[in-house]
Amino acid sequence: MIDIKVKSFQELTTKELYDLLQLRSEVFVVEQKCIYQDIDGKDEKGLHVIGFKNEEIVAYTRVFKPDDYFDKPSIGRVVVKASERQFKYGYDIMEASIEAIKAYFDTTEIKISAQTYLKKFYNNLGFTEVGKEYLEDDIPHIEMIRK
Repeated sequence: MIDIKVKSFQELTTKELYDLLQLRSEVFVVEQKCIYQDIDGKDEKGLHVIGFKNEEIVAYTRVFKPDDYFDKPSIGRVVVKASERQFKYGYDIMEASIEAIKAYFDTTEIKISAQTYLKKFYNNLGFTEVGKEYLEDDIPHIEMIRK
């Protein structure tokens, strides 16, 4: 079981910010071998949905209100520490992110740019594909919507 907290950028402690950036780098840059600018200037606008296990960040997303990233609210940087994936925390962190969008932005419609290999995972959470596959940072992605 993970303890999930939703925080604005200003509410993050220095350690939380360091740890969530480290987790994102560990998965997106090192594990997925994707050289890209993770620190993109958008963290200050987003809400940070953080999953803690024994005070360690093991799951994370960042959530945006409409027009901060897409025309609809969005969820991005969905990540679970490799050693914790067996516990299906991806579903927990995504469900908490969907709830955060309902609570903070009063809507259920969400748009994401999903890595194509995770399409089934997002389908299980109510997302459907829109449009054609495209490359983002040399990784196949597909736009998905949840109503």
